[in-house]
Amino acid sequence: MGDKEEFDEGEIEYTSYAGEHHLPLIMSLVDQELSEPYSIFTYRYFVYLWPQLCFLAFHKGKCIGTVVCKMGEHRQSYRGYIAMLVVIKPYRGRGLATELVTRSIKVMMESGCEEVTLEAEVSNKGALALYGRLGFIKAKRLHHYYLNGMDAFRLKLLFPRPHVPQMVSEDQTEPEHEIFPRPRD
Repeated sequence: MGDKEEFDEGEIEYTSYAGEHHLPLIMSLVDQELSEPYSIFTYRYFVYLWPQLCFLAFHKGKCIGTVVCKMGEHRQSYRGYIAMLVVIKPYRGRGLATELVTRSIKVMMESGCEEVTLEAEVSNKGALALYGRLGFIKAKRLHHYYLNGMDAFRLKLLFPRPHVPQMVSEDQTEPEHEIFPRPRD
């Protein structure tokens, strides 16, 4: 296989986590592409509790990408969290990661999340650029965050708060005093 896999966008199939048969596919992708080792219990924690936040990308039946997320209460807010994102090398730079992340963020937003966070290695320029394009900001640097000793950036995406128009009561419709007095006859 060459550096980049040739394909048409229409050949990529995206699907939500649909059960135990998807778990080995996710584990294989993450184990081969990410620096952190995860146990089967970690994977099951995410995919069993938040299957609607886990998406997979397939090309001609082969799993080529995945995103694994969760959401829940965090310090008086409802927060989404992107735990794992992988697209195998021959398919990178073609918008697959953007599509996977966007799908999970959409579900998080629709579920009432106020923000989304994640960690990315400070040396992972591709991930930092991707999340920057999606509107994430660097919230903090985490020193020696990963088992390999690398630092991470905590990235955060804040959702705009919906504007709720305030009801005006009848007694608020007339000003108590006039700013510009009317001329008197």
